[in-house]
Amino acid sequence: MEIDAVVIGAGQAGLSSAYFLRHFGLTDFVVLDANATPGGAWRHRSPTLSMAEVHGIFDLPGFPFDPADRRESDPAADAVSDYFAAYERRMGLRVIRPVAVQSVRREPDRLVVSDGTTEWVARAVINATGTWTRPHWPYYPGAAEFQGRQLHYADYRGPEEFAGKRVVVVGGGNSAVHALSDLAGVAAQTVWVTRRPPVFRDGEFTPDTGRSVVAEVDARVRAGLPPQSVVSVTGLGYTTVVREALAKDALHRLPMFARITAYGVEWADGTSAEADVILWCTGFRAALDHLAPLKLREPGGGIRMDGTRVLAEPRLHLVGYGPSASTVGANRAGRAAARQIRDLLRTPEAAATV
Repeated sequence: MEIDAVVIGAGQAGLSSAYFLRHFGLTDFVVLDANATPGGAWRHRSPTLSMAEVHGIFDLPGFPFDPADRRESDPAADAVSDYFAAYERRMGLRVIRPVAVQSVRREPDRLVVSDGTTEWVARAVINATGTWTRPHWPYYPGAAEFQGRQLHYADYRGPEEFAGKRVVVVGGGNSAVHALSDLAGVAAQTVWVTRRPPVFRDGEFTPDTGRSVVAEVDARVRAGLPPQSVVSVTGLGYTTVVREALAKDALHRLPMFARITAYGVEWADGTSAEADVILWCTGFRAALDHLAPLKLREPGGGIRMDGTRVLAEPRLHLVGYGPSASTVGANRAGRAAARQIRDLLRTPEAAATV
């Protein structure tokens, strides 16, 4: 199927990109989404993460989210998924699902997007596949010998199944804090470990703060390095989740253990903690395996970019990667990518200057 553009992913970044493609006059495009229903990564979040605990729902362009439609106790996964579904209907976006893209490859004047059965031959591609499908599991010696259960936050569905268990929570971000708050008073014991001491940020997360964070991440991707985690740049703000965890006295951090034993974890000085469960709240990596045929990786491990445009393949834009990984940055990045694709498709002369 020949087409002007393909958007891969229908989360915040993908829907924003699709909106702006249409805004700039492009109609011959499709959105491919691996999920069976709308909601992007939000539909997979823990049902215990309520609307009161999220940082706020950032509006999609042209159709703001109305918080009056939901109660604070509603699961954010349901509220945001419903909002995304309403957005697709309202904007009349053509989303084909479920489509799990397996590869994107080059042809002389096209990019070929394939799910193994169907191919979309496009003049430009916006990749907006996010990170949720690529949970990061760091390696520590002894992990294979652990007799308890290990899971990533991507599979965490609430504290009930951990009642009476001894749980080690690994990670210094908001996901770890959410789990610790959930588990307080439910688990028999929680041990929180992080590689670096957590930094709690006072004050409001202002637009200037956001711009400085984006600039720092942007500098890394321009240098061909993998983007950093957001919390490593911003620290932990005093959000509702953080305040609740502090009120429950749930945030007592220990340094990272050196090894995992059959029945717990052990530090370099020989001290140990027994555990039934290790919950890895260790973040995610960009879901880009399907782009491997394009050979985009730099020696530093990242993908060198100028804004959203991939320098090694100017017909490809990454939205929701690097500087645009946050929901706040996704709309701006979607607009930038759509504008450049419009210019790319206008004339060969424009394509040479994008």
